[in-house]
Amino acid sequence: MLLIQKTKKGDKLTISLEGQLDTNSAQDLEEMIDDAIKGIRHLVFDLEKLTFISSAGLRILLYAKKQIGGRGKMEIINISHVVYEVFEVTGFAGMLGIE
Repeated sequence: MLLIQKTKKGDKLTISLEGQLDTNSAQDLEEMIDDAIKGIRHLVFDLEKLTFISSAGLRILLYAKKQIGGRGKMEIINISHVVYEVFEVTGFAGMLGIE
């Protein structure tokens, strides 16, 4: 199960994720992103409470980065060690600019 919370301040949108971002929840997040990022220049994903991410979840984050494109920037913050390892092993840490 994935809980999604959005916080918008001007042209900045923070999406906080709690639980598991997997095949079952990835489509819901993708649909939410499509609706939510219109007019957004700064997109932040707060993964502090994310306990698991699958390849489908990684694909959605890459999708979001492509959607924000040249008009803005995307950040991923508060990544747990377990989730960060998935980013690192798959090479997504470099693709998404996570250090």
